[in-house]
Amino acid sequence: MSIVVQAQGVSKRYGGFAALEDINFTIQKGSIVGLIGPNGAGKTTTLKALLGLTDFEGQLNVLGHDPRTGRHHVMEHVCFVADVGILPRWLSVGEALDYVEGVHPRFNRQKAEALLAETNIRNYRQKVKQLSKGMVTQLHLALVMAIDVELLVLDEPTLGLDILYRKAFYDRLLNDYFDHETSIIISTHQVEEIESLLSHLLFIDQGRIVLDSAMDELANAFTEVWVEPDQVAAAEALQPIHVRDLLGRKCMIFEGANPASLADLGELHVPSVADLFVAKLQKNQGQQRGQS
Repeated sequence: MSIVVQAQGVSKRYGGFAALEDINFTIQKGSIVGLIGPNGAGKTTTLKALLGLTDFEGQLNVLGHDPRTGRHHVMEHVCFVADVGILPRWLSVGEALDYVEGVHPRFNRQKAEALLAETNIRNYRQKVKQLSKGMVTQLHLALVMAIDVELLVLDEPTLGLDILYRKAFYDRLLNDYFDHETSIIISTHQVEEIESLLSHLLFIDQGRIVLDSAMDELANAFTEVWVEPDQVAAAEALQPIHVRDLLGRKCMIFEGANPASLADLGELHVPSVADLFVAKLQKNQGQQRGQS
């Protein structure tokens, strides 16, 4: 697989605040990457750096270009959906379609209209100012996803949408848009909704990457054990990275442990992305407090 994005030692500071601190990661062609982190973790700053929207220290290559000096070349092959879709309020739905069709040679109007057919938008003469917040988001997504690009960057793409449209959006993203050639980066808080889509995970916290893993490698790296009551002390001695109560039992997540060595403690499972996210962030924050 060819490399679409490569970050090496990327840092970004706002005065004395480190939004990003020496992050490194690689995104391969055809991958679907979940960039997951809490508010203020550095997700949006990372995406802005990729898109050439902010300066930074370190090395960043996007589709063969440094976005600081080659943003024009990068944006010829990248589409970005921000967490808030901004469209001129005086524009009608039909005029929005006409405009994007006129300025972007890779725009597929038929595809955009097919996407809109699955929304609540029916009247192309409606102005943006007459649409609900959710409908504006639906229109913005339809316009962007109808453009043929090599990299699609989604920052909280379904924010403000109801659960039915969110599910329909992600189903279409996987079934109709994704062709194993296009690479997709999804930054979102709704971890459970995208888990089945992802081929790769990036967890970011306090400006640092705390997990960089292919989805199919998680089972080899992490084990969740539903510990039997009489095995709690033995399990705790093995230093789990996370412990929570679950249906009267202790549920513990171990990193880098041999599953065979854990088998006598209780039921073994692969942790969900949401549970693993909580575990890694609590471990990272504990380490940061210990260093301060």
